[in-house]
Amino acid sequence: MTAYEIILKKRNGQELNSAEIQYMVNGLLSGEVPDYQFSAFLMAIYFQGMNFNETSALTQAMINSGKVIDLSIIPYPKVDKHSTGGVGDKVSLVLAPLVASLDVCVPMISGRALGHTGGTLDKLESIPNFRTALSEDDFIKILQKINVSIIGATEELVPADKKIYALRDVTATVDSIPLIAASIMSKKLSEGIDGLVLDIKVGQGAFMKTLREAKQLARVMCAIGRVKNKKVTALLTDMSQPLGNTVGNALEIWEAIQTLKGYGPKDLQEITLALGAEMLKTARNLSYNTAKKLLRKALFSGQALEKFRMLIKMQGGDEQVIENYSLLPHPKYRLSVAASKTGYIAKLDAFKVGILSIELGCGRRTVNDKIDHSAGFVFKKKIGDKVTKGEELAVVYGNNLEKVRYVSDQLVSAYKIVQKKVKPPKLILIKITNP
Repeated sequence: MTAYEIILKKRNGQELNSAEIQYMVNGLLSGEVPDYQFSAFLMAIYFQGMNFNETSALTQAMINSGKVIDLSIIPYPKVDKHSTGGVGDKVSLVLAPLVASLDVCVPMISGRALGHTGGTLDKLESIPNFRTALSEDDFIKILQKINVSIIGATEELVPADKKIYALRDVTATVDSIPLIAASIMSKKLSEGIDGLVLDIKVGQGAFMKTLREAKQLARVMCAIGRVKNKKVTALLTDMSQPLGNTVGNALEIWEAIQTLKGYGPKDLQEITLALGAEMLKTARNLSYNTAKKLLRKALFSGQALEKFRMLIKMQGGDEQVIENYSLLPHPKYRLSVAASKTGYIAKLDAFKVGILSIELGCGRRTVNDKIDHSAGFVFKKKIGDKVTKGEELAVVYGNNLEKVRYVSDQLVSAYKIVQKKVKPPKLILIKITNP
């Protein structure tokens, strides 16, 4: 068995067996299969796909690359949420402490910026001294104390995903259903959870552009959960425009804190509460309406905000950031983008915004790129809003004036203004679950 033979087999559209898939994953970790060969393997998967047996085998091979955390010491039900990635998607920053404040353990293993989408870990690292690289022991200790911790995959926990994730990001193989499913489910099934709620983004700013693709991904992940005896629910949610009013790491931390203070944008609140209700249903066997009432109370009473403060402190960050936003990275430059005519916003292209955010430094072009945590966008107008000519649509922030100017000029084309009134997009499209 060689990497060449396996790549050729998949390139020709043949089904791989579990031993071949395990060989490729093990080889990547040991160095026996170099990055360039594994990148070719990823591209073969991208074009030829994988059936359910192959996808399940890839998931298991990635789980086998590390440890599975034992959280039996924690008395509360363990439920996590994962998003397939979007633009301005800071839901985890609000949702994790919110659900954890209601006697549910939320062990969250998150990722970094991938393609045109942002990463929860990059956002959290906008907070001074916040640590996302924790040992398994530290992870469990924090969960025991406050019921929530958000970390990245470590050398012990799904190390294969960390390497594969980075290669996918720079080889244009991100939007592949089997690769997305295996990446997400390997991390989640290694956390020691009882259940999982998935936020599968659909639309221009998502990896799944169509409802058909999103349903396919949801069904694959729910099926993997069923095989592993885990309750998995997926909400398919809109990503035709950025979620909330900000895109960019420090800006999204600010907006998440504002949301935990009860001042968040309506779309972010709606998605967060819907996902949270599914998590509470899974964890505590509550009705949807009862779960939502409990969540709203925790959100608007400050209970969830206090849990986020504890999370920051427990992971080494400066919790004073909750009151003092000046502790977050601040950009040198800001430029406004104005409406070219009067009318209604019919489009705010999330994919275009995501690509421009990489240009600003919010994400990475290569694995080793450094992120500008202060860079990003604040959107003043979104789909359905009325605007007049010359009115401010958005503000662009960054530390490189040339880039800020270029992105500001390009951002105009992400908007479409029409004369007829437009309805905002429906946020929650469909729910899929495993029996």
